[in-house]
Amino acid sequence: MAMVGLFWIAEGDVYVGAKPSGMAPGVRLTAEGVLALGDGQDGLYLWEDVNALTVSDVPVKTLMRQVGAFTEAALDTVMNLAAPVGPALTGEAPPLMTLSVGSDDGEHALKAYVAAAVGYSSTEVELSRTLLSRLTEGAATMATTLAAMSEWGRSWEGGSPRVSQREALLREWLA
Repeated sequence: MAMVGLFWIAEGDVYVGAKPSGMAPGVRLTAEGVLALGDGQDGLYLWEDVNALTVSDVPVKTLMRQVGAFTEAALDTVMNLAAPVGPALTGEAPPLMTLSVGSDDGEHALKAYVAAAVGYSSTEVELSRTLLSRLTEGAATMATTLAAMSEWGRSWEGGSPRVSQREALLREWLA
C-alpha cells in the first residue's frame, strides 16, 4: 500500500484519499466507475455518466502543519510515558476531503479521509487534480490511466515513495 498524490494504491485498487476500513467514508476508482464507500454514502457512478471530478478540502503541507504534527506526536509520547495504562488521549480522525462527481443528474459530494499526516505538497495536489480531470476525458484515457496506476500498485513493494518519486509517477500517469 502506498500514497501517491491524493491517491492511495493498495495492490491493484486505487482510492482517492485513504483506503477506508470498516464503515469509514472513502472513494474507490474502479474500471466501471467511481465507487462511494462507507457509512452515509454509497453508489457507483459509471464512467460513461461522469463528466467532472474535482477535489476540495485538501490540506497542503506547510511548515506550521509539520510543526503542529511534531508537537502533537511529542505530547502524545509524553502523555503515554506518564500514564502508560489506558488508551491514548489523541484519538482524532484525520481530516476529510471532498470528491465532487459531476454527472448529467447533478453533482455528488463524496467524502474520504486524507492519507497524508501533514498534508500534501502543492505540486502533488495540482498533479492529482489534473489526473482526476483526465479520467473524465473518455473511456480509453480512463482505462489506460487506471491500468497504469493499478499495475504500479501490484508491483510496488514497500511504503509510500518519497515526494519527488510520487510527483514523477503522477507526471508519468498524465503523459
